[in-house]
Formats: sequence, C-alpha cells, structure tokens
Amino acid sequence: KVQGLQDQIQLVPINLQNRPAWYAVKVYPPNKVPSLEHNGKITGESLDLIKYLDNNFGEPSLLPIDPAKQEFGEELLSYSDTFNRTLYTSFKGDPAKEAAPAFDHLENALHKFDDGPFFLGQFSLVDIAYIPFFERFQIFLSEVFDFDISAGRPKLAAWIGEVNKIEAYKHTKKTDPKELVELFRQRFMVRHLI
Repeated sequence: KVQGLQDQIQLVPINLQNRPAWYAVKVYPPNKVPSLEHNGKITGESLDLIKYLDNNFGEPSLLPIDPAKQEFGEELLSYSDTFNRTLYTSFKGDPAKEAAPAFDHLENALHKFDDGPFFLGQFSLVDIAYIPFFERFQIFLSEVFDFDISAGRPKLAAWIGEVNKIEAYKHTKKTDPKELVELFRQRFMVRHLI
C-alpha cells in the first residue's frame, strides 16, 4: 500500500547510536525513531505510524472489516512489544529455549484463519508490524546461536516466504547479515562466537 509514497515522503536517516540533538528538540521529543511529520502533526512509535499511514494514505485499508479479525489483529499488535522484549532478552541466555514459546505463540496465531498465509488471512498491519523484526531475528539467531526460528513451525516458514514475495517489502530489505550480527552483538552485548 505505501509503495508509491516514495515521492511523497522525504526520508531522513538517523544514526541510532549518535542521534543529532536537533531531532529531540525539533522533531520528536521522546527521541525515538521512527517518526513522521504529516500535515503539521508528528507521529512516533512504529505501531502508531503504520496505523496512521493506513488511515491517511489511500485504499484499501490494511485492517480487515471482519470484527473477529480486527480483534485478533489488535491482540497481535499488542503482543508485538512482549514478543520483541522476549527475543532481545533471550540474546543474553539461550534463545532456542527462552524465545521458542514466543515463536510458538505466533505459529499458533497463524493457524487461526485459513483464508490466506498471513496472520489475519490476508496481508495486514499485523504482518507489517512483525516482519522487520523477524527478518533481523532470523538472521541473528541463525548466525550466532544456530537457531532456525522456522524449524518445526510450518506456518511461520510459509508466512516468511510469502512476505518475502511482496514487492513493497523487498524494497525495504537492506539488511547486510554481517552488519546486523555485529550491530546486535554490540547493542545487546552478546559474546557468543559465530
């Protein structure tokens, strides 16, 4: 959906390890990224941003009309913070053991609707909220811990495969595995050897 907005949005890269002082002062006082200024309003927090983009930039909506899917979608969006926190915490221990329940939870979530390979059947905001983290977790856990997050999780494996076919997502994938592993090692102080 947001593919095609490249001409309407000016991207400003921010070094997360050395954020410029002007960012918190002039753009987004919580000093978090990403943020978006649109029509004089600043929106931050990733989940708020994807909802804002969905509400303000064309059709079709990336939230289903079906109330059961909307409710389940909100549950999964709410769970995303817990999921990410669980994964990041697991990096200091044994992710294959500590993070497995979080991946199992999402594997089970993918079984709820059978009208497509995505969390709500059809591609939605839920998929957008999870895939950037999955991309990074999949690389890092495989490289550093030899942990395949999709092993024994066929729906998750199929979901990752389907998301990777989406052209708009392909344009956002710029993750160099070696750079990612080094960044995560530095940021989360993981000392395991590759």
